[in-house]
Amino acid sequence: MELFFLLLLIVLMAAALGSGYPVAFALPGASILTLVLAGVSGYLFTGNASEFFTQGDAITWLSSGNANLRGVYWEPERDTLIAIPLFIFMGIMLQRSKIAEDLLMTMANLFGPVRGGLGISVVFVGALLAATTGIVGATVVAMGLISLPAMLRNNYSQSLATGTIAASGTLGQIIPPSIVLIILADQLASAADQGSTIRKALHKVSTGELSMPSSFDVTSTSAGEMFLGAFIPGLVLVVLYMIYILVYAFFRPSAAPAVPYTGKYDRAFAAKVFVSLVPPLLLIFLVLGSIMSGVATVNQAGAIGAAGALIMSGYRLKDGEKGCYHPAILAVVSLVAIGVILANFDTNIKSIDTGRDQFGIVLATIASLGLLTSIVWSAARALKIENTLQGVMMETSKATALVFIILLGAAILTSAFRAFGGEHLVKEFLDGLAGGFWSKFIIVMAVIFILGFFLDFIEIAVVVVPIVAPILLADPEANVTAVWLGVMIGLNIQTSFLTPPFGFALFYLRGIADASVKTINMYKGVIPYIGLQILAMVIVANAPQLVNYLPNRVALLSENSPPPRNPKLAHCVDRYVSEQIALNGSKIVAGVEAARAVDLGILPASLQKSTTKSFDNVSVAIQELRDAEAISQQIEAAADDFRPIHKSVRALERQIRQADAEIEELGAELKGGDLSERIQEKFTKKISTLEAHKADLESQIPSDWAEKLAMFRDQQKAEQNAYRAYARSAQSAYQPVAETNAILQANDAFFALEQSLNQSVGLVAENDPEDMIEPLGDLSKRFSAVAGADEIKSAVSKARRALKSRTPDKAKAQVQLEKAILEYLSQKEWRAVAGAEILPKMLAYEDTMRNTVGIRDQAKMTREQALYVASCQSSHRDVSLNF
Repeated sequence: MELFFLLLLIVLMAAALGSGYPVAFALPGASILTLVLAGVSGYLFTGNASEFFTQGDAITWLSSGNANLRGVYWEPERDTLIAIPLFIFMGIMLQRSKIAEDLLMTMANLFGPVRGGLGISVVFVGALLAATTGIVGATVVAMGLISLPAMLRNNYSQSLATGTIAASGTLGQIIPPSIVLIILADQLASAADQGSTIRKALHKVSTGELSMPSSFDVTSTSAGEMFLGAFIPGLVLVVLYMIYILVYAFFRPSAAPAVPYTGKYDRAFAAKVFVSLVPPLLLIFLVLGSIMSGVATVNQAGAIGAAGALIMSGYRLKDGEKGCYHPAILAVVSLVAIGVILANFDTNIKSIDTGRDQFGIVLATIASLGLLTSIVWSAARALKIENTLQGVMMETSKATALVFIILLGAAILTSAFRAFGGEHLVKEFLDGLAGGFWSKFIIVMAVIFILGFFLDFIEIAVVVVPIVAPILLADPEANVTAVWLGVMIGLNIQTSFLTPPFGFALFYLRGIADASVKTINMYKGVIPYIGLQILAMVIVANAPQLVNYLPNRVALLSENSPPPRNPKLAHCVDRYVSEQIALNGSKIVAGVEAARAVDLGILPASLQKSTTKSFDNVSVAIQELRDAEAISQQIEAAADDFRPIHKSVRALERQIRQADAEIEELGAELKGGDLSERIQEKFTKKISTLEAHKADLESQIPSDWAEKLAMFRDQQKAEQNAYRAYARSAQSAYQPVAETNAILQANDAFFALEQSLNQSVGLVAENDPEDMIEPLGDLSKRFSAVAGADEIKSAVSKARRALKSRTPDKAKAQVQLEKAILEYLSQKEWRAVAGAEILPKMLAYEDTMRNTVGIRDQAKMTREQALYVASCQSSHRDVSLNF
C-alpha cells in the first residue's frame, strides 16, 4: 500500500500542477492530503494509523514536514540563500533603468556589419546580462523588445532570431551569479552530507574498517564554488551559440545578413560604446572577482552588485542632463580612496596605536561616507524618477517570495516522499542498474530533462536534487564532486526554459513578439540551441576539469589553503614530487653531495648526527617513492581484471543485503503477533522465497572471490605502507636540515637575550622573590621563541619555579640561572661560527629539497605547486576498488 500512496502523491502533485494550481501550494497540498489519507486509511482498515507508512505515521511525517518547513524558513539567515534577493534586485534594476537596452543597441551597432552579427550581439549581450542579472524573464523580454524587431526588419530568419533571443536569455541560469546555482548549492550541501554518510557505511560494510580515510570522502560545495565551477561551462555555451550562428550565416547568408552601421565610427561612437559596455563589465568584475579572489562571500558580493546597479541607474535615469554622472563619479573616487587607504594604513580600530593610525581611520571614514552618499543619492534619483526604485523593490519582493515559498512547499513534499519509502525505492532502482555510476547518472539526467518540459527550474532543483544527488555523490566509482554534479544539473535545468510545452522563455518571447512571428518558428528556432546545451553537457561530463579547476585553484591559492600534508592532497602532491624528481633529480643529488662536504664539526653532537643522517635519507626517500609508484602501477594493471569481478560481486552483495533487510523486517512483523493467520502464512511464504533468492545470489559469487579480494587488498596495503615509508623517510631527510637552519637563523634573537640573562642572576639576589617571578617568566617565553634554546628556557623556568614555591629558594634559582648562562655561552660559541660558515650552504641545500622531499613539511604550497595540484584534483578518480 505504500506504493499506492506514493503513486497517489505523484498523481495529485502532477494534477495540481497541470491544472495551473500555484506550485507553492500544489507541492505541500498534495503532500498533506496524501499523508492524511494514508493515516486515516490505515486506522479505518487495520486499526493502525502507521500501517501504510514505511516508518512512523501521519502525525510523525507531518511534524517532520513542519520541521523541514521551519528549517527552510530560517535558512535566509545563511550566506547561501540571502544572496537571492540581492541578485534579483541587481538584475531588475539594470533592466528597469534601461542599461540593458543601451548595451543591446550599442553591441548591435558594433557587430551588425558582420554576417550574423546581430545574432552574435544578442548572444554577447545575453552573456553580459546573465553575469549581471540572472533573471531570465527580464532578459528575454528586454532583448525581445529591442532586438527582435531589428532582426526581423533586416530579414533575419524568424526561427534563428527567436531561437537566439530565447536561448541567450536563459544564459543567466548557468553563468554566475545565478539563482539556480545558489539553490543548487544549498541543496547539494545537504546532499553531500548524506552522500558522505552513505559512502562511510558502504566502506564499513565492504572492508570491515570502522573509519574511512578522508581522501575517499565526498567533496561538498558552496554557492561561491558553484559560481566558480559554472563560469567556464557558461562561456563554453556562449562560444557554442556564437559558432552555430556564424556557421548558420555562412551556409544561409540570406537568413542572417550583415547590417551595415549607418553612423560613423568616430569619437562619439567610441564614447557611447565605453559608457554602455564598461560599467556593466566593471560590475561583473566587482561581483564575480570579489568571489573568485576570496575577498567577499556570495551574499557580500550580492550586496556589491545591488549597490553597483543602483549607482548605475542613478546616472542612466538622468541621461543627458547636467550632473547626471556626479553620484557615479563620487562612488568611483570613494572606492579608489578606500583602496589607497587600505594599502597604506591599518584601519582596524582595535589596533590603533599612533596618530598615523588615527589619521587612516578618519580618511577611511570620509571615503566610506562618500560611497554611502553616492548610493543614497542614486537611490533618491531612482525613487524620484518614474518611481523606479519602488517598482524594483516590489518586483524583487515578489520574485524572492516566489523562490522561498516554493522551498517551503518542497520541504513538506520531500517528507511525504520519504514517508512512503520513495527515497528508498529510487536508491534501489539506481543501485540495481547495470553499468555503474554512469548508467545512474544518465537516467537521472534524462529524467531531469523530461521534467524540464513540464516543471520550472526551482521545482526540479528542490524536489529532484535532494532525492537523487546523495545517491550519485555516494557512488565511489566516479567519485564526482558536488560542484561538478551541480553544474551538470544546472546545464540540464537550463533546457527547461526552452523545451515545449512549458518553456518559459518561449512564453516570455511569445508575449512580446509581433503576431507575424509564428509560434512554430519559435519552436524550430530553439531546437538547435537545446541540442547545443546537450552538447555542452557532454563536453563538461567528459572534461570535469572545466568545472573543478577554478574552485580548486581559488581554494589552494587562498590564505586558508590546506597544507601539502593534507591527506586529500596526498595523491596529487606525490605526483608533483615524482615529476620534480624526474626533472631535477641531478640537482638534488648534487645538492646532497655539496651538503656532505660541509664541515659540521662545530655543531653539537646530536644536531650533527641528525643532520648527517638526513643526507642518507634523501636517496632512501626517492627510492621508496619510486617503489610505491611501481606498486601503484601494478595495482592499476591488476585492476583491469579485478574491476569487473569486484563490480559484479558488490552488486550481488547489495541484493543480498536488501534481501536480508526484507527478511528481518518480515520476521519482526511475524514476532509482533498481531497478524491474522492468512497474513502470517503470506509473510512466511515470502520469507522462504527471499531466503531462496538470497541463496541463489550467494551461489553466483565466484568461489575464488575471497582469495582474489584478499590478494588485491594485500596489494593495496602494500601500496599504503610504501607511501607511508616514503613519507617517513622524506620527513627524516628534510626536518633535521630545516631544524638546523631554523636554529642558526635565530642567532640574532638569541644574541639579543645575552644581557637580560646575565643580569637575571644579580636581579634575583637583589630583589624579593615575588618581584622576579614575572621578569623570569617573560625571559623564559623569549627563549622559548628562539629555536634551539630549549635547555636555556628550561633552566630559566626552573629558576622561576624555585622563586614561586611556597618557600622561595633564591640559591636554587641562582644555580639554575648559572646553568642557563653556561649553556648560553656554550651555544654562543658554536652558533657564531656555524651562522657564518654553515648556514649559507645549508640554506642553499634546503632550497633544493623544499619543493620535493620537503614539500609535506611546508605550511603552504607555492603558487606553482598549488596550480599543479588544482589541475591534478580537477579530474575524477575512481576509488571504488577501495570499497
